[in-house]
Amino acid sequence: MKKTMATGFMAAAIVVILMLEIAGAARTKDTTEVLCHMNEDDLNLCKPAVQKTNPVTTPTPECCKALSGANLTCLCEYKNSFLLPALGIDPTLALALPAKCNLPNPSNCN
Repeated sequence: MKKTMATGFMAAAIVVILMLEIAGAARTKDTTEVLCHMNEDDLNLCKPAVQKTNPVTTPTPECCKALSGANLTCLCEYKNSFLLPALGIDPTLALALPAKCNLPNPSNCN
């Protein structure tokens, strides 16, 4: 029974995330914060460097600029969350991104 409830919760959470993604795509110009002081455009700039499938090895300067304005401690809190993998983001690659952009890693974010 517990496994069924957990599976149901995960499915519901993914549906909510997808609905948020669809709603975000429907906006023409979104500058609203989506995650830890990053808006959807900022996240999309960095996604090629942290995606699960065929990630690029070096983030673009635009990605690093967007990441420099992010709350890295806040982003660190998502390292064990189902949210990142559900969005196609590899948490390990995401945690390596600040160093690749010559930004300090938040303390206690291993």
